[in-house]
Amino acid sequence: MTIEIELKFIATPAAAENLAEALSAWPHQHSAARALTNIYFETEDNQLRRWDMGLRIRGVGQQYEMTLKTAGKTVGGLHQRPEYNVPLSAPELDISLLPQDVWPQGTDLPALQQRLKPLFSTHFERETWVVTVEESDIEVAFDRGEVTAGERSEPLYEVELELKQGQRATMLKFAGQLIASGGLRLGSLSKAARGYQLAQGMEVNPVRALPLQKAAAKATVEQGMVTALTAGLAHWQYHEEAWLRGNAQAKEGVIEALETLRQAFSLFGALVPRKASSEIRQQLLLIEEQLAEQGITAEQLCFSANAVTAQLALTHWLVESQWQNWLDEKSKDKLQGSFKRFSDIMLSRIAADLKETFIGVQLLNEFQDKATRLHRQLLAVHLLAGAYPSEDVNAWLAGWQELQWAIREQQTQGLVQLVNLAARQSPFWLNSGSPR
Repeated sequence: MTIEIELKFIATPAAAENLAEALSAWPHQHSAARALTNIYFETEDNQLRRWDMGLRIRGVGQQYEMTLKTAGKTVGGLHQRPEYNVPLSAPELDISLLPQDVWPQGTDLPALQQRLKPLFSTHFERETWVVTVEESDIEVAFDRGEVTAGERSEPLYEVELELKQGQRATMLKFAGQLIASGGLRLGSLSKAARGYQLAQGMEVNPVRALPLQKAAAKATVEQGMVTALTAGLAHWQYHEEAWLRGNAQAKEGVIEALETLRQAFSLFGALVPRKASSEIRQQLLLIEEQLAEQGITAEQLCFSANAVTAQLALTHWLVESQWQNWLDEKSKDKLQGSFKRFSDIMLSRIAADLKETFIGVQLLNEFQDKATRLHRQLLAVHLLAGAYPSEDVNAWLAGWQELQWAIREQQTQGLVQLVNLAARQSPFWLNSGSPR
């Protein structure tokens, strides 16, 4: 088993053509383009997908390799997944050659083998450079081709950075220099994920609501912060992809993702000094200003230097725990405290703030002035409330969301009643030391 550490970018055709020139600034070894074919396998009911696995056979000339990628972690465009590689003499699937312990306990391998069928394929030419940066060797691969599922296909222009040896931080720093040439954006979707979308006929991604964030059991405050910021980044990249694929409504999802990140930084601002994140927050503000420009397109925003630099900087900040450089011992101790306890305190403050903000308000224009605050506080609840049963959280949210909808629809009647109903709800979190 190896742990693959890759940073994936989607490239414009023009940027792809200029890649060789951009890389000439560093010592490197170049390998000419070669044709690669990948065939991905899946069961009819997407069993591997539900296990968060990907299984493929890759062919390069007359050489073949079977690869199983198992559940890993993706932050921004940084993919870190365990993978198992087995050489094959022919392009014939045989999962019995993989280590037995990679499969969930009780898996019937012969039965699974029978159920696995080719689902989609990728055909592309790969040109590579091994670049030496400081003490690290980084492989830069440029893939140009297409993803195909049945009669559906879409073009493929990707640039992947893979750390061969050295420091992850060096690769992220190198990526920041590479994107300065323009035409690259971080790609959170792997080739396999794009293939699944094609196979399922998802040409346009639907807009989706921010889910409740489930932090790990007994998570620390620091882990909860990482979960919250990672969720905001994932929400951003999902809707960025949907907007680029033609869903105009997804622009609002990008805006909401930026607001989610703003709230996440605010929630943890008392524990992590603001100067630790000031550069990233300033970058996010510039993107919000871009989004407010009349007629801005998805391509203009998503491939802009502001957007790509901000996503890469946030990815770097998260995976390298860069806030640690700004903490004193007291702050470090607080970050190692219980995220559950922290969430209870913050949820109580949010509830109190909503009551103070809306009780006594009478006129529609006053409600409209406070609508942004309401929206951001409800996003904060989504980042904090994952430890509680979702039905309890959603029931509490529903009261405030009904008020939110009424303000958006410019209703002039019943707003005060909605405030009173929402404000009277019992907390779903631990309140005054006693569970509900």
